[in-house]
Amino acid sequence: MDWHAWHQGYERPDSSLSRRLRVVQERVRLALDDARPGPIRVVSMCAGQGRDLLEVLPGHPRRDDVTARLVELDPRNVESARSLARDLPNVEVRAGDAALADNYEGMLPAEIVLMCGVFGNITDGDVERTVAASTQLCARGGTVIWTRHRNPPDLFPRVCEWFERHGYERVWLSDPDAVFGVGVHRLIGPSSPLRSGQRMFTFHGYKALT
Repeated sequence: MDWHAWHQGYERPDSSLSRRLRVVQERVRLALDDARPGPIRVVSMCAGQGRDLLEVLPGHPRRDDVTARLVELDPRNVESARSLARDLPNVEVRAGDAALADNYEGMLPAEIVLMCGVFGNITDGDVERTVAASTQLCARGGTVIWTRHRNPPDLFPRVCEWFERHGYERVWLSDPDAVFGVGVHRLIGPSSPLRSGQRMFTFHGYKALT
């Protein structure tokens, strides 16, 4: 899969990618609105070109409160994200494997954790492991925004159950009739210490799993 070319779908306003992006961006805005006063740490896993956060921050009143790290492996997407972030000095776009917990060290626990474009490209077992590991990334009271397609067999309800089993409460879910799924969960239980050296998942790509 050419993950840089994959982003071309965002250029078509009526595409499912564009519609999902608009939904995710709105949830990012609301999470920023709801964040407690003071610094806001944001981490983004498999960030791609970072549009879900980087197209929201410039016009948001909390932009100067945000320190963010976006982790992305594809070098062309990294460069695109860095271009979008050029006027956001507190945003780091890190070229690296988003599955490695060490890439988030120094930014945790985060008030907002973005797991968009991850769960449809890894095995069900890795989705469950990543949800469990998310308590190492997310601050107590923090928000995880995640996505997963609704194609059969629909894993979306089980992902919700896994988050809730690990101390999260359900904040918002997208319409189940949409092609895409977006979920928002808030951690009401405790955060967990980061396990250095941990690999949370293996990224296979959607086509390899179908």
